[in-house]
Amino acid sequence: MASFPDTVNEKDLGQAKFIGELLVPTAPFDQKSGREAWSVAFSPNGSYFAWSQGHRIVRLIPWTKCLKSFSMNHGDEETVALNPWNLSRHNSDRSQTITVDDDPREHTLDCGDIVWSLAFGSSVPEKESRCVNIEWHHFKFGQNHLLLATGLNNGRIKIWDVYTGKLLLNLMDHTDVVRDLTFAPDGSLMLVSASRDKSLRVWDLKDDGNMVKVLRGHQNWVYSSAFSPDSSILCSVGAGKAVFLWNMDKYTLIQKLEGHHNDVVSCEFSPDGALLATASYDTRVIVWDHHNATILLELGHLFPPPSPIFAGGANDRWVRSVSFSPDGRHIASITDDRLIRFWSIEEKAPQAIAFLSNGLCCSFSTDGKVLAAGTRDGSVHFWECPRSIASLQHVCRMALRRIMTTQQVEALAIPTPLQDYLTYRMV
Repeated sequence: MASFPDTVNEKDLGQAKFIGELLVPTAPFDQKSGREAWSVAFSPNGSYFAWSQGHRIVRLIPWTKCLKSFSMNHGDEETVALNPWNLSRHNSDRSQTITVDDDPREHTLDCGDIVWSLAFGSSVPEKESRCVNIEWHHFKFGQNHLLLATGLNNGRIKIWDVYTGKLLLNLMDHTDVVRDLTFAPDGSLMLVSASRDKSLRVWDLKDDGNMVKVLRGHQNWVYSSAFSPDSSILCSVGAGKAVFLWNMDKYTLIQKLEGHHNDVVSCEFSPDGALLATASYDTRVIVWDHHNATILLELGHLFPPPSPIFAGGANDRWVRSVSFSPDGRHIASITDDRLIRFWSIEEKAPQAIAFLSNGLCCSFSTDGKVLAAGTRDGSVHFWECPRSIASLQHVCRMALRRIMTTQQVEALAIPTPLQDYLTYRMV
């Protein structure tokens, strides 16, 4: 078995440039479970980076400070590890951060239990709450509010003010691990949580965190969920090959996508909302046209691919995480074969690779220049992403697909090749 098809020589693949890492203090007990970095996230405005570094702790660090430290410590060929404790001064018990600069500030959040998931949410004041008519609220979120939601091992969700590090809300309704969190991109502060209790729950933070709806349909653990860019569709994935699409205006199930052969653990929409990428223990990433429920592209991580009945067996090729680049042309995946792969949606072979042991999760920075990856030892590693100038055709395609579904494009009186390009059938 191989990590690449016979037509691809691993030595010919590009190597992503390593730029830095965030390490955590180590001790003998750290070898036990509980120290994993299950989640990493960049804030929507690019100002903060957060990661769960294990043992209940979440670190919130100004992203510009990270980049500055990487560039200061970067030699000609080597990058010196960045210790997060050096980014600011702490008092003796490290419970309070005393920053050198007034703004922005760095925070250490003790969440009280193992942190499995993170999500940033930002508020748009004119975006009204979806579900409530009462006028009085305990919290009034303005445009400058930036929140961090943390999903915990005990089923709780804690909401923090990013700029102050204060705990604002403690949401309690899940009965098992909150495996994933995602905010609606429209600024409404609608939060969806995915849990091992087989449910998804919708919370309205503009209504003081009241729960709006419980989405039921998964028969097993729910691993991940993601909003479409216009916040109208939610994808949720989980154990038992599950890929579900939900209408978030009516909170109803639209359809199930069939194609994976094992548990599906990660999902993300493309920036224009035309594509959906899902990662599975069946060793594949599938890129879907979710409007038509069709598979456009399969990115394999094991060759020859396992047969469906054995898919995801003891082959050390489980795909742990997938992330779409903001340019809409690149995808990153993390696999148990100790490789990070950077893919172009126009090719079936990786464009570049990077080596990482025990990788668990990944996320692109908001400008798409950097990929962050969390590991089982609580550390985070960063790489420069392969970049190229997008064609004018692709820019126009993304602009059109932001406002048009596949069915609407297919109804246009345009030549078939152009229709195929706009619907990504040419990938």
